Amino acid sequence: MLSDYILPGNKVEIQAVERVKPANASEGRKTYSSQVRDIMSDDQVEILMPFEKTKIVLLPVDAEFELYFYTQQGLFQCFAKVLDRYKDGNQFVLLMELTSNLRRFQRREYYRLSCALEMNSRLLEKEEEDAFNKNDEVVLVPGLPLKRSVVVDISGGGLRFISNYKYEENSHICCKYNLIIDGVSKEYTLISKVLMVKELENRPGVFEHRAQYVDIDTYEREEIIRFIFEEERKHRKREKGL
Repeated sequence: MLSDYILPGNKVEIQAVERVKPANASEGRKTYSSQVRDIMSDDQVEILMPFEKTKIVLLPVDAEFELYFYTQQGLFQCFAKVLDRYKDGNQFVLLMELTSNLRRFQRREYYRLSCALEMNSRLLEKEEEDAFNKNDEVVLVPGLPLKRSVVVDISGGGLRFISNYKYEENSHICCKYNLIIDGVSKEYTLISKVLMVKELENRPGVFEHRAQYVDIDTYEREEIIRFIFEEERKHRKREKGL
């Protein structure tokens, strides 16, 4: 059953199968972030209408989309079409019907690159957390103190980092780090969910965290993927002595 894998509140990425032009979005294949509102049946799901900045994105009825569900059991993918759009209370909802089977999905961007990358982070403030939970645009409060850590592996889906402090599992954090993209250092500021925390057995007081990006621009994700595969290519060339 669909509810065995997908739960209300799960984050979902919505990507147009074809070049669909939503009512108030620019033309082109885009990815929108939203979340599951409810499971209606084995092949129907309610999803909150996505926002772009402060505007609702009106996805066309009968248009088909590719859905990616981020769950505790992993990443799942399917195709679905919009059956209806409506407002329920103060929420704008898409009723979507699956047009393919739900399947576990492994994307190449989830290849993990081992590294030693300095990162700064902090917990989201209450107003930031409230905006995130409402699926509103999160405006990060500038100038707040950050804690230092070291990223030990990174992927297009998240990262693992080591620190001398610990966050609580399921908490949301703001992560800041720099990557060299096309020869230029670029800062990334990303909201992530802490999935796992454990103290290292051989290093008391040092904690390993695994975190998943939950609010990332598609272009930024693609840049991170490109960085990872470029670094892997360099590593293989060094191994071969080229």
